[in-house]
Amino acid sequence: MIATEPKASIKGGEFLIKETEAAKVFIPEEFTEEQLMIAATCREFLEREIWPRLNEIDNAKSPELISSLMDKAGELGILGTSVPEQYGGFGTNFNTSMLVAEVTGAGHSFSVALSAHTGIGTLPIVYYGNDDQKSKYLPQLASGEWKAAYCLTEPDSGSDANSGKTKAILSEDGKHYVLNGQKMWITNGGFADVYIVFAKIDENGQTDKNLSAFIVERTYEGITMNEPEHKMGIKGSDTRQIFFNDVKVPVENLLSERGNGFKIAVNILNIGRIKLGIAAIGGSKEVLNNAIRYSNERKQFKTAISQFGAIKHKLAEMALKIYASETASYRAGQNIDDLIEDFKGQGMEDGQAKLKALEQFAIECAIMKVHGSEVLDYVVDEGVQVYGGMGYSADAPMDRSYRDARINRIFEGTNEINRMLVVDMMLKRAMKGELDLMGPAMAVAKEIMSIPDFGSDEEEGLFIAEKKVLKNLKKAALMVSGAAVQKFMMTLSNEQEILMNVADMAIEVYVAESVLLRVEKLIGIKVEDAVALQKQMALVYLHEAVEKVNNAGRAAITSFAEGDELRGMLMGLKRFTKIEPMNLKDARRQIADAMIAENKYIF
Repeated sequence: MIATEPKASIKGGEFLIKETEAAKVFIPEEFTEEQLMIAATCREFLEREIWPRLNEIDNAKSPELISSLMDKAGELGILGTSVPEQYGGFGTNFNTSMLVAEVTGAGHSFSVALSAHTGIGTLPIVYYGNDDQKSKYLPQLASGEWKAAYCLTEPDSGSDANSGKTKAILSEDGKHYVLNGQKMWITNGGFADVYIVFAKIDENGQTDKNLSAFIVERTYEGITMNEPEHKMGIKGSDTRQIFFNDVKVPVENLLSERGNGFKIAVNILNIGRIKLGIAAIGGSKEVLNNAIRYSNERKQFKTAISQFGAIKHKLAEMALKIYASETASYRAGQNIDDLIEDFKGQGMEDGQAKLKALEQFAIECAIMKVHGSEVLDYVVDEGVQVYGGMGYSADAPMDRSYRDARINRIFEGTNEINRMLVVDMMLKRAMKGELDLMGPAMAVAKEIMSIPDFGSDEEEGLFIAEKKVLKNLKKAALMVSGAAVQKFMMTLSNEQEILMNVADMAIEVYVAESVLLRVEKLIGIKVEDAVALQKQMALVYLHEAVEKVNNAGRAAITSFAEGDELRGMLMGLKRFTKIEPMNLKDARRQIADAMIAENKYIF
């Protein structure tokens, strides 16, 4: 275990306008023995119960198999990591629950069922339930005796969740809400005992503007469902349409307050997003492990294909993307944990502190959902390529990995929606005075009109040049976003392409900075030579981030600027996306060779 210094909490989104010290970030090397034991338990469960039965899980004709596997996970405590101890769980901190999500993320369809139960199915009660609701439901959910599902999406209500048409009308005797409506894409729908259902309360013909949330038990009369959906991937995950026909829900099962359902949905989805991102990294690691092993076994021209430069390039790229995404996810997770402790230190109740902290870092949650899911898509695609023709065979592991990965860019809000949310949340916080974006953006606009400051070579220290590169990448993102705001003002939300360009710039800044800080902190703890490969990974990722920021910035600028403004901004972008060249090929080969020698992902 590595000793850590106290960390000062920062605000969500501030990474774009402030520098962060390496000592203030959490890195995965700091996980305690206890946390690593929890992770080992999860991995052993996958090895024993899930991976040998993947075909059986995918081909099961009923949800009984997945349900029984959930029972076994409950016996090991895997379902209760986020449930407070007084309700039968372990009450672990947020980053520990992230670690569980990462390891179990390699479980294909089972991981989907698990995350739906432990996350969006259980957490609404953890965070918003009253004492009676928590006492009644959480012990059974933590043990796995009861399974949970989350019913938000409707046929005409996907990304626009608050437009749902399911209604709840208070009965004449005031004892029940009568629920009517249809939900679709409900994970665990076929075997869940408890549903978190979102509906709008209708009173005297007037329907509430915002959703409310209800705890609905499977045994209530009037609940029917279709057969499981036939899906491209995650075939073992039980996904259904569920119908509520005059279902009487006791009034005491209203979760939180009337009209608070949309807020519940948004906050729970924040949690789901960052956990989906880290779960995707868990899946990515397993795919890379398979690709490395196969590349060592497969021979062409009497040589293992792992010895060819093209294959080394692929393995190294897969590894550095995984390493970077993992790093940024746990950085954000610890920021959330730190802020929870800050709020609790101010006297805030535990559940409220967690909600407030998660809300504060909703920007980073959206960033990591996008990044993690797209890393997984990259890794599975390259994994198929490493396997070659065998990668296209259903007898090889890449077939399932490729199909199962695709849903993650849609789950928990599409990546397009999450990209726009990143920018939208930043701008809204700036307008409220919570995040000073416009001040730095105006300073950058002034800077690009001045003579460049080439600085001095006298500064000394680790990653001085790279930190200057990062600082300039932040300036590039601020320049483009500031100009876009001035150009479009209140109509910027209609310029979705530009918003996504700006989001891509912010995402790359956050992840590149995270991986550089991780390696800087590692070097401070160990001899620099011992983390030479990690340093190479950070540098290669930074070079790639510079290119991505340049491309996204150019796409945005040319979408709205003309004449002198266009030329000036492109010159500014060129100035802010400079980096000293390095031999990227040799760096990647060193990374790949180390994994090839160990026959696995080693970082």
